[in-house]
Amino acid sequence: MWRSCPRLRNWGRRALNWSPGGPTTSMGPGPNTLSPSRDYAPPAERKRFYQNVSITQGEGGFEINLDHRKLKTPQAKLFTVPSEALAIAVATEWDSQQDTIKFYTMHLTTLCNTCLDNPTQRNKDQLTQAAVKFLDTDTICYRVEEPQTLVELQKNEWDPIIEWTKKRYGVEIGFSTSIMGPSIPAKTREVLVSHLASYNMWALQGIEFVVAQLKSMVLTLGLIDLHLTVEQAVLLSRLEEEYQIQKWGNIEWAHDYELQELRARTAAGTLFVHLCSENTTVKHKLLQE
Repeated sequence: MWRSCPRLRNWGRRALNWSPGGPTTSMGPGPNTLSPSRDYAPPAERKRFYQNVSITQGEGGFEINLDHRKLKTPQAKLFTVPSEALAIAVATEWDSQQDTIKFYTMHLTTLCNTCLDNPTQRNKDQLTQAAVKFLDTDTICYRVEEPQTLVELQKNEWDPIIEWTKKRYGVEIGFSTSIMGPSIPAKTREVLVSHLASYNMWALQGIEFVVAQLKSMVLTLGLIDLHLTVEQAVLLSRLEEEYQIQKWGNIEWAHDYELQELRARTAAGTLFVHLCSENTTVKHKLLQE
């Protein structure tokens, strides 16, 4: 099966529905040096070297073609993704590049590279435990004692999402003003570990990515379950910072850039989770729109 990118473009851009943000880890089609961190260090921008982007279906899944060359991971593995929808989204990232390829805007490509190469060689259980461990430092579980206006703001904005999480998963999640943070019951960890274990390896990589952006397992659960929008989850994760900005002002361009960058990464990670959780093929008629 073959799909050319001009037929993908409109649907793919609607599916992504987010503006690429700033620096993140991402790679081009060939091998490169690994950073000490979990993902790949961003390479320099590169002049666009291809005209057309297409996808084909192979034995291992869906592949991305740049003209007549197949996309490869940083470790030179064939870039193959498990669903056609994800392949369309990745192809759209490549097709959207202009004269210069900005690798740091290609969050879906980065996540796929991480899944395929698995540079830290983690298994499913390790990914699950790493995500749940964020509960120990969850943003919305740490509260201030003053000023009172911020105390009330945190209560009004964060308490509802904690209550939703309790009811949705049947767990107990508290909060604390202590630097030591709240005590998370062992049962809560067990329930969330069991829930995350229902996701496949690819989706788990996306979940951990989103948790790392929001610094919150609770907000990530609300976002993945469609209880929160990307905009809501990002603002809730930055509540104290936004409070300070409203009070003292900000450097407009820096704040706007940082906010859009975080929204882009969070949106990409959320989309990645859903695309990796669906084992479906895009209907042919949809590609004709």
